[in-house]
Amino acid sequence: MNYRFYTCDVFTETRFGGNQLAVLPEADGLSKEQMQQITREFNYSETSFVFPPKSGHTRHVRIFTPAREIPFAGHPNVGTAFVLATTGQLGEIKSSSVTFEEEAGLVELTINAANGAVTSCELTAPQDLSVGAKVPMELVAKAIGIKTNDIVTNTHPAQLASVGLPFIFVEVRDRAVLERARINMEGFETLAATGVMPDVYFYVRSNDDFDIRARMFAPLSGVPEDPATGSANCTLGGLLAHYNKEVEGSFTFRIAQGVEMGRPSTLIARAEKRGNVVQTTRIGGASVLVTEGNIHVE
Repeated sequence: MNYRFYTCDVFTETRFGGNQLAVLPEADGLSKEQMQQITREFNYSETSFVFPPKSGHTRHVRIFTPAREIPFAGHPNVGTAFVLATTGQLGEIKSSSVTFEEEAGLVELTINAANGAVTSCELTAPQDLSVGAKVPMELVAKAIGIKTNDIVTNTHPAQLASVGLPFIFVEVRDRAVLERARINMEGFETLAATGVMPDVYFYVRSNDDFDIRARMFAPLSGVPEDPATGSANCTLGGLLAHYNKEVEGSFTFRIAQGVEMGRPSTLIARAEKRGNVVQTTRIGGASVLVTEGNIHVE
């Protein structure tokens, strides 16, 4: 049986930048095993599979990495909304809102359009910010090939946090540290042996066109390095708002990722904080269509 697919680059306005995504907009009939095989065939960090809704919302969406199915992710949601809107799956191209049913919960997205084209999409995280356990600095430093004194803990320790998909969050000293980081598989395996899913997001404060510059390594999830990690950047916006005890209201962060691997990405993270509690977290950006075709599944 043939299934239609589209690929797009997410969190960029330039083709061959951003984070690659494959979308199958009508995936009814595919088994979990077949979806995993298709994902490995594309070999992008994620592939999304779209089904009719189960609970009356816009669509039911399942997301796979080359290694496993995951409950939620940022760039697959932004890219899937972009593909469905751009290809007419949602009717006339116009600014609108959609809701995807996913394992992590309901994911609401705003689609922004102008002159008959989608300009950007932004999601609201399906779960509240969860700030988790500290992770030993020496284990994280070993995993990403840096020294413990390269890690900054003025705002927060190396620790787990999530808005639907957990990551280890680490602030590093400067951009030179960010650029020289390298995957150490022994270090990632040591992290995993502690019971932590070792997807490591590390970042530096920036004073150029961006507020944050970041990278994300997840080799045990089948993603050695991710060009643009929407769920992690969405969480970071909430995490930084959470730790800013003196300010409430709206927080916005312009984030660069993927630069070191030649796929520059731009993500806009937003958070709302009221009563000293982070109420919502959002991530958005542009996308561009790259290919379309059919994949045959027996």
